[in-house]
Amino acid sequence: MKIIVPMAGRGSRLRPHTLTIPKPLIPVAGKPIVHRLVEDIAGVINQPIDEVAFIIHESFGKKVEDDLIAIAQKLGAKGTIYYQNEALGTGHAIMCAKDSLSGPAVIAYADTLIRADFDLDKTADSVIWVKQVDQPEAFGVINLNANNEIVELVEKPKEFVSDLAVIGIYYFKNISVLRDELQSVLDNNIIHGGEYQINDGIKQMMAKGMKFVPGKVDEWMDCGNKDVTVETNSRMLGFLHNDGEHLIDYGVKQENATIIPPCYIGEDVVLINATVGPNVSLGKGTHVIDSKIKNSLIQTHVHIKNADLDNAMIGNHASFDGNFKSISIGDYSVLE
Repeated sequence: MKIIVPMAGRGSRLRPHTLTIPKPLIPVAGKPIVHRLVEDIAGVINQPIDEVAFIIHESFGKKVEDDLIAIAQKLGAKGTIYYQNEALGTGHAIMCAKDSLSGPAVIAYADTLIRADFDLDKTADSVIWVKQVDQPEAFGVINLNANNEIVELVEKPKEFVSDLAVIGIYYFKNISVLRDELQSVLDNNIIHGGEYQINDGIKQMMAKGMKFVPGKVDEWMDCGNKDVTVETNSRMLGFLHNDGEHLIDYGVKQENATIIPPCYIGEDVVLINATVGPNVSLGKGTHVIDSKIKNSLIQTHVHIKNADLDNAMIGNHASFDGNFKSISIGDYSVLE
C-alpha cells in the first residue's frame, strides 16, 4: 500500500504562520498535521505501508524534506519527495508523483485530519471518504445509487444532492488507472476553475463503469485557517486525552501554576504564575509568565507574559507581552 500526500502550497489562509513553515508541518496537539494524517491513514487502512510520496514545493528546503522522509520511515515505509512548483490543481499535483502511481494507494490532502475505524470494501475500485455535513452546498458532495455506490461528484450543489461531503481522502485499488485517466486530462487540457482536477480523472473512471463506494469517517477536522486549526487542536487534544495518551512532559517547570486538561505541554516548558487550559498546546521551550491561556495553539520557544489568551495561535520563537486576547502571530514576531 502507498500513501500519496499532495502538500505543495504553503497556504495563504493560514498566514502569517505559513510564511515561514508549510501549513502541513504546523503542529496540532504537539505533532505536525501531515504526521498525524499519515499515521491516521495507516491506522485506518490497517495494512503495511510500502511508500509515502509527498508532493511539495522545492522551496520547502532540505530540512522539511528530511522531516517528511522520517515520517515515512517511522511507518517502516520508503519516503519519496516530488515537486509541484506551479499551483495547477489537484490532478496536476498527483501526476507530479507519476513514478509512484501504481498498485493500491491512498491519496490524502495534507490540510485535514480524521478519526475513523472501518474496513475497506475490497470489491470496489475506489473508496472516497465522506462526512455528513449540515451545509452541503458549501462542499463537493457525492450522489449515491440504490446500491450505495457513488455515481456522481457534484461541486457545491445549488440544489440538494446529498449531505455527504468529500473530505479529500481517496483509496484506489490500482492507482495506475487514475494515473492514466489524469494523463488524459492533462493531454486534452481539461481544466475547471483554471486547474487540472482529480475529479475529472475520477469521472472518467466512473464513465467506464468502475465501482466507487463511500467510506465514512467519525470525525473530520480542517486545518485551513487560524480559527479552524485552533478548533482542530482543541478537538484532537480531547480525543487523545480520552484515549489515555500522556500529553504533558514530565519535566515541565511549574511555580504557582495550574494546568487544566486536556493540554499538550512539550519539553522544557516553564510556567510561572500561570493558568493553562483547557485545550492548549504549548510547544518545546515555551515560557508562560503571569498569564492565562485557554483554547490556543502555541508553538515552540515562545515567550508569553501578562496575557489573557483565548482562541490564540502563536508561531515559533515569538514573544508576546500584552492584553490582546484572540491573536494570530507568526514565527519570530515580537509584540511588547
